[in-house]
Amino acid sequence: MQILEKHKILEKNATLLLVFSFLVVTIGGIVEIAPLFYIDSTIEEVEGMRPYTPLELTGRDVYIREGCYVCHSQMIRPMRDEVERYGHYSLAAESMYDHPFQWGSKRTGPDLARVGERYSDEWHLDHLRDPRAVVPESIMPSYGFLENRMLSGENVMDRVQTDALVGVPYDDAMIAAAREDFLAQADPDADASGMEERYPGAQQRNFDRQPGVSEMDALIAYLQVLGTMVDFSTFEPDPNR
Repeated sequence: MQILEKHKILEKNATLLLVFSFLVVTIGGIVEIAPLFYIDSTIEEVEGMRPYTPLELTGRDVYIREGCYVCHSQMIRPMRDEVERYGHYSLAAESMYDHPFQWGSKRTGPDLARVGERYSDEWHLDHLRDPRAVVPESIMPSYGFLENRMLSGENVMDRVQTDALVGVPYDDAMIAAAREDFLAQADPDADASGMEERYPGAQQRNFDRQPGVSEMDALIAYLQVLGTMVDFSTFEPDPNR
């Protein structure tokens, strides 16, 4: 009863209530935030993660420009139904080089966090050209026009350098060879040894099956890498985190 009586003093005095509310919020904030100053990173580093290749990065820009994130999320939540449908739940490290991340908040279509290498390039081509030819109930618009939008890679070095400025670990060699890597990844006859060294596991081929590098090449290259960098058959979470 004494505690309740004292609490009434706070309830009846707006100034005291404001002061004590501020103190509670301050203490809670310090408890939550202060520990972050004593750790190097809040993201557990995972083996296999690398920055996007210049072609994949360009494809990601096309993905964002066309609003694909509005209907497709890239975050598998740690719930049984999601894991059984899409695969291993998403890790923070998988988005560590995304500016901005593509977690999304709505799914008109399926989550794409693990779509990489799940379908062939031909499937993606058919789906992007005429979604209903592959998925009859789809309401997705056609993106066949991307095949006719050719890319020279003229500005891709600047694009890579921009991400380097915000912390993506592109080194000087990656930046200098950005256009070369951009063109080589979409040309199966090009010497891609340097690109493969800079971007382990990068896929090299003609993604849209047409001469030259198109926005379709870039978009499919991006889709085919999603969820493929981490080997979840060997992944074990850090028990200390």
